[in-house]
Amino acid sequence: MDTSKPPATSAPPVEDDRVWKAGRLEPMPIRKLPDAPPSVHILGPTVFLVALGVGMGESYMWPRLVLLFGPEIRWLFLIGVTLQAVVMLEMARYAMATGESIFSGAARVFKPLMWFFFIVAMAVYIWPGHLSAGAAALEEISGIPWMITAIAGLVLVGVIFSFAKVIYNLLENVLSLLIGALVIGTAVVAAMVGSWSDVVTTITGMFSIGYLPAEAMTAAWFPVIVGACAFAGPSGMQQMWYTLHLRASGAGMGAHIPKVHGLRHAGEEEAMPSRGFMFDTEDPAEMAKWKGWRRWVTFDALLLFWGITMLVTISFTVIAQAAVRQNPDVRTAIQGDDREVALSAMADAVSSAGSSVLGVIFLGFIALIGLNATLGLFDSFSRGQADMTYNFVPGAKKLRMSHLYAGFLWGVIIFGILILLFGPADGPSGILDTLAFLSTFAMGAYCVTLLLVNNRMLPKPIRPRWWSNLIIGFGAVFYLGMLFYSLFAFGVVVG
Repeated sequence: MDTSKPPATSAPPVEDDRVWKAGRLEPMPIRKLPDAPPSVHILGPTVFLVALGVGMGESYMWPRLVLLFGPEIRWLFLIGVTLQAVVMLEMARYAMATGESIFSGAARVFKPLMWFFFIVAMAVYIWPGHLSAGAAALEEISGIPWMITAIAGLVLVGVIFSFAKVIYNLLENVLSLLIGALVIGTAVVAAMVGSWSDVVTTITGMFSIGYLPAEAMTAAWFPVIVGACAFAGPSGMQQMWYTLHLRASGAGMGAHIPKVHGLRHAGEEEAMPSRGFMFDTEDPAEMAKWKGWRRWVTFDALLLFWGITMLVTISFTVIAQAAVRQNPDVRTAIQGDDREVALSAMADAVSSAGSSVLGVIFLGFIALIGLNATLGLFDSFSRGQADMTYNFVPGAKKLRMSHLYAGFLWGVIIFGILILLFGPADGPSGILDTLAFLSTFAMGAYCVTLLLVNNRMLPKPIRPRWWSNLIIGFGAVFYLGMLFYSLFAFGVVVG
């Protein structure tokens, strides 16, 4: 029996006229909370956060900062990824208690708050940057022009998701395999080209709290540090989308919500309810099951999310330090703004540390990161926009959720192809500065949203503890404070 996933089916429906009133939206009927699976497991919805979080921040931005300022700068990474683990737990609190996404929770507090995130998603996540970076790495290996593989990848993602019966099940299995290959592969390469001293300095640097050399506090590099802090794990709205993946996996009260099907199987999809559900928080048996679900998601947050993200970034940092020893010219490339040149130089240096095969493998990991991020982002963006449209746009319920999902999916694919063919792959630089600002701003905004949703929309017995609220409040100050300091002190946002 596979105990790595929540139960695939909901508990038998119970006739109960009671409801939980939260905000001005439709009250939530009281239903039974399913039994929690064993807390120790391998797969689960956290694989989406790992796939979205293990990207250019871990493989490029933080190794570059270590080479520039020393491993002591990694104390900021430790704060960033730990903060995101707590955010993950608090996002899960609302999603598992209600079966609703955090977007619906935001709408219960104040509808314009939800529409803010709808607009930010449209502005930030329609640019095909991750896939372009992965395709550029693939070009180094195969010689096939990156634009061809990027467009082919966009179309392939659309076809796969359109033909999948239950999109979540397919994506979880694919991403689990890709993440497994990435984690094991980077650790092996790091062990082959690095040294124990590289590992020790990488780890001990995380505890040099407060270290900020003078050069880091300049207009050239402080915005880069702000961006790297935001990219310590999943950035922007990716934590919010995690609530949709929890629901799709059947976690907690998400077991009462139908699954989203691919376009080809849209006719098999059950009608989506217009609101979530709540369990009886006064029932000791229900609260015992709730504690089981919290143990399940805490294991995800601490071991799978925090642990895997930390392991991958340690591996890449060790590889970067080994690379610069083999070829000091790498430092110059990494200091520059040309990401592709820097990655190519790191691959060459890795090759010189062992064999040419290692360089090819390193670039393969970068291509894998681009594919991971694209699969996760396209699904998450489409799922999130479809959820908000279905529940809050008048007349949208005449369509199935699968149809809305497919509309947003193919919309972002077509836009991406047009940008690749007729414009800069990542969009004009002026727009990118704005998008980076919105991404980091969204992280501060979702911390504020979490505080409002969990402390006002949930019954008192399952609201966050004071220390959790304190950490989430610190997150809002951390992201927004650094962002606006960069804006007002240097006139720039995220580098």
